[in-house]
Amino acid sequence: MSRLAWAQTYPTRPVRILVGAATGGPLDIVARLMGQWLSERLGQQFVIENRTGAGINLATEAVVRAPPDGYTMLLVATTNAINATLYDKLSFNFIRDIAPVAGTLRVPQVLEVNPSVPVATVAEFIAYAKANPGKINMGSGGIGSVAHVGGELFKMMSGVDMVHVPYRGSVPMLTDLIGGQLQGAFDPMPGSIALIEAGQLRALAVTTATRSAALPDIPTVSESLPGYEASTWMASASLKALPPRSSTRSIGRSTPHSPIPRSRRGLPTSAVWFFQAPPPTSPSLLPTKPRSGARSSGQPTSNPSKDSRNLRRYSHSSG
Repeated sequence: MSRLAWAQTYPTRPVRILVGAATGGPLDIVARLMGQWLSERLGQQFVIENRTGAGINLATEAVVRAPPDGYTMLLVATTNAINATLYDKLSFNFIRDIAPVAGTLRVPQVLEVNPSVPVATVAEFIAYAKANPGKINMGSGGIGSVAHVGGELFKMMSGVDMVHVPYRGSVPMLTDLIGGQLQGAFDPMPGSIALIEAGQLRALAVTTATRSAALPDIPTVSESLPGYEASTWMASASLKALPPRSSTRSIGRSTPHSPIPRSRRGLPTSAVWFFQAPPPTSPSLLPTKPRSGARSSGQPTSNPSKDSRNLRRYSHSSG
């Protein structure tokens, strides 16, 4: 079959979308809604498979090792770009091995605390943290996540000393934050907004440069900490070894400016900004010399505080 004919008939069987985060978290929610949309548009099932661990590296490695037939896709996020500098040894080269297919959305983070923490603003939180150095546990969805690096950026800019506690995804982290094992966290807004509205968590600020329509009364971090800005993007990707314009043509063409219809309330559409290809996974948003090596699991060997300065370069989409 010619490449053109292959592209015109794709897909002829179910497609897997690998997600490097736990079920129920922001990445998982987006992947499932996107998969449902693509299934309806292309006439084949897009099955979501969660591969958690090592800051999305396990899911990425699984896609890199899959047959280059277009039937194993990856939901990529800012964490993939951060990992290129955070980890010394990876069994893949993200720029070389992964090709962008279609951009999906940009997501603000939210700085939130357990309601028992006696603060209501960013300024009060900074003062409280400085009065209790090393006693505040700040959770994140994993080492190298935007929540983690965004937290390190906050610590660096505000001069506070907080303990980072990484989890395997946002869902278990939020469970402990509600339970009081954590005092605060940075987390993608879609995963936290229902908990904030229910009063289970207290939002102090959003991390984007402007306020969010989803939480219009919540200020930005930069209103108290000038210059601070962080957000995450998500996009679909595939192996670069695929035939040119194969799955990317079908999926990219089927992904509109808003791939998740607003009638589907699984994701608070006012909490995200949608955009279309070209996705922000191009090499221009990635290091020119990513680290590579023999393994993808294990701990990052670079200093997260130093890598937090990469957030501004890697975490902002052009959409």
